[in-house]
Amino acid sequence: MCGRFALLATIYEVEAQFGVIVDEAFPSRYNISPTQPIMIVMNGETPAPGSNRPDRIAMLVRWGFVPSWTKDPLNFPLMINARSETAHEKPSFRTAMEHRRSLLPVSGFYEWRKLGDGRKQAYWIRPRHGGTIAFGALMETWVSGDGSQMDTAAILTTASNHALSHIHERLPLVIHPEDYQEWLDCKRNRAKDVKHLLKPVQDDFFEAIPVSDKINNARYFGTDVHEVVEERTVSQEPVVKKPAKPKKPAVKKKTDDNDDQFSMF
Repeated sequence: MCGRFALLATIYEVEAQFGVIVDEAFPSRYNISPTQPIMIVMNGETPAPGSNRPDRIAMLVRWGFVPSWTKDPLNFPLMINARSETAHEKPSFRTAMEHRRSLLPVSGFYEWRKLGDGRKQAYWIRPRHGGTIAFGALMETWVSGDGSQMDTAAILTTASNHALSHIHERLPLVIHPEDYQEWLDCKRNRAKDVKHLLKPVQDDFFEAIPVSDKINNARYFGTDVHEVVEERTVSQEPVVKKPAKPKKPAVKKKTDDNDDQFSMF
């Protein structure tokens, strides 16, 4: 899973690496959270002969995928991630997986390791070589009844690699520079044609740095969220639990025979 990330690159670094023109400057962002605007890169229309504009475009979208068929986004679950293994068959993502694959420029992301005693350790997970990398993402445009539009996106995930599986069982899908064009070219490459790219990144690609609980606050944007702290470990002391209060007998209510809940993933 990926619930927070950072983008610290300059506009010039993003333009050079992804082959786009970014129309507006942007500041370094250390704590990007769901529902906030994020920048993605997609293939655009082929430039006219003689034009010096690239065939890729950079656009701002809302982090939180909304399928085109959704009637009311406010009453729809917030989908910030999509499993790469099943995105091609899920009603919410399959069209975007075929036609609107994109790249999300990032400097790194955050993940939390559950310690088993109610506590968590936050990590800043970044590429060992530094710089900016790309996560695979899916884009969708939702159109309301009055014609207004909202561009949205979700980050694709894979199973974790061996090096980071002790922190979390899922990782964002990393797309390497040599695969950018194959991934983005939805006209020539269908979802089945890029299936070989849907794999965990190699074990030595990332490094995980323990950081403070400041990153837990989605509204905290200070640069010191990357301050290194001593890594927490599971406490050796037994956790003392208060005795549970006796429960009142449950009153059985009449329900429908089929009470299964639909799961997106």
